[in-house]
Amino acid sequence: MMNSWKTLRSSYVFKTPFGNLRKDDCALPDGQVIENYYVNEYADWVNAIVLTRENKIVLVKQYRYAAQDFFLEIPAGKPEKNETYESAILREVREETGYISDKTPILLGEFYVNPATQTNKVITFLIVDVYKAFDQELDPTEFIDVHLVDLNDMETMIASGKINQLFTASAYYMCKPHIHIKER
Repeated sequence: MMNSWKTLRSSYVFKTPFGNLRKDDCALPDGQVIENYYVNEYADWVNAIVLTRENKIVLVKQYRYAAQDFFLEIPAGKPEKNETYESAILREVREETGYISDKTPILLGEFYVNPATQTNKVITFLIVDVYKAFDQELDPTEFIDVHLVDLNDMETMIASGKINQLFTASAYYMCKPHIHIKER
């Protein structure tokens, strides 16, 4: 039987609106002590494969500063205070793309992002039968272009590296059992 680690001491290196960095001293099951084990505390976030009635996936393209590049990815964001994951993804999709659906989102799963050093999860949904009903309502720091991609092109785009964001690729493969992909 495996035993968990024990936290001996814990302190914050810093706290920010984007996340916190915590420094812990940990005792391993065999008595070893790891000093200065760093943990990134981030909020959970939601994302979704957003599929139109015409079998187009709604993607967003935006600049990602840490990677110093533009990325084609699925809509995503953090829930606001007291907001459910489902409400959060519906709001994020509407704000980022202007698309909505009359159908309830399908939960594809909740997954830890990097449980070795991060506390957060990504909650992934599939939203089908979406249609454009609004203009984008972007935050002042968001610059997002909306792209419609044929569902049948997604695997090629992932394989070729045109889509190279892990959460977009994993969400696509998670949604496959729930959607009909036309063979060419």
